[in-house]
Amino acid sequence: MSVTAPRGFDAAGVAAGLKSTGKTDVAVVVNRGPLKVGAAVFTSNRARANPILWSQQAIQDGVVEAIVLNSGGANCFTGTFGFQTTHQTAERAAELLGVSSGDVLICSTGLIGTGDEVFRAKVLDGTAKAIAALSPDGGEAASLAIMTTDSRPKRSVVGRDGWSIGGMAKGAGMLAPGLATMLVVITTDAVLDAAAADTALRQATGVTFDRLDSDGCMSTNDQVTLMVSGASGVTPTAEDFAAALAEVCLDLATQLQGDAEGASHDIAIRVVHAASEADAVEVGRSVARNNLFKAAIFGNDPNWGRVLAAIGTTDAAFDPYDVDVWMNGVRVCSKGGPDASRDDVDLTPRATDLLIDLRVGDASATILTNDLTHDYVHENSAYAS
Repeated sequence: MSVTAPRGFDAAGVAAGLKSTGKTDVAVVVNRGPLKVGAAVFTSNRARANPILWSQQAIQDGVVEAIVLNSGGANCFTGTFGFQTTHQTAERAAELLGVSSGDVLICSTGLIGTGDEVFRAKVLDGTAKAIAALSPDGGEAASLAIMTTDSRPKRSVVGRDGWSIGGMAKGAGMLAPGLATMLVVITTDAVLDAAAADTALRQATGVTFDRLDSDGCMSTNDQVTLMVSGASGVTPTAEDFAAALAEVCLDLATQLQGDAEGASHDIAIRVVHAASEADAVEVGRSVARNNLFKAAIFGNDPNWGRVLAAIGTTDAAFDPYDVDVWMNGVRVCSKGGPDASRDDVDLTPRATDLLIDLRVGDASATILTNDLTHDYVHENSAYAS
């Protein structure tokens, strides 16, 4: 049930006509309490969609009663009209739910730069329809309604002793930090305050969603929201909650990676023995964004030279001639020189493991990415047509 697995939440997903396919495209998740705590993190892109601008203001008090999400239109670069649409959506939801519009977050996803009176009317109508359809079993319908180019919904639930966390996510393209093109709603019936929720969410996203770098393209609409109902009456330790939240976030992030547009390989880039975690992340990200490396993996070619060339562009501390590289368990490079034969490496499985040993320290990090395929280019060349 994803977001409705924890106690205290209702959700729904309905069709409002935003998608030409007629599929569901508006979702609502409502926190019934007793707590109405919320936290959120947003895209770091300076170009931000109207729902982001609204939600960043609304989350300031740490209270979230509900969240309204639509697919089929990003409502980004739509000017004053677009922000008014977001404002009116929050007001419509607030009126129907009997809450303050300032406690309603808004998310949108879809094509940038489109939006008119018809779009606004459909979003408002869809919001009303979704609220009328709210149910404790509505989590699955909500997860379907937020999909765009996704081929499948992303859901995750983790249960603990007397409390749980549930989540849903969408995303298949423009997957790069801050946050990747994703809308994520996470719910919990644990008891925690706004400060604790914010801290836990930032810690979890920092090592999961922020390390998903599928295609190096950062979205204008990214938002990850945590809603806390406290309905279990159980207050977990900060460590226990952080671990469970990170587990849900990592599960959703790997589901996003596995559904990346056109991808034929899911690549985990593990950087070990770095001088610092920041260095490990920088090195991993340099490889994840290297089109030559990604094209080689698509062709099942263990071209480790492209790995060394990519990490050589970073400011991380290491000696390029003292680096080891492993591909799917085979050490193909030792101390900057050839090791095992490339013929020993099998890159035909979808799951691809790249291990880079910098041999300078004790820090490590993992970056998740995908290969660069014909299908990715085709899908994104035809996205708006």
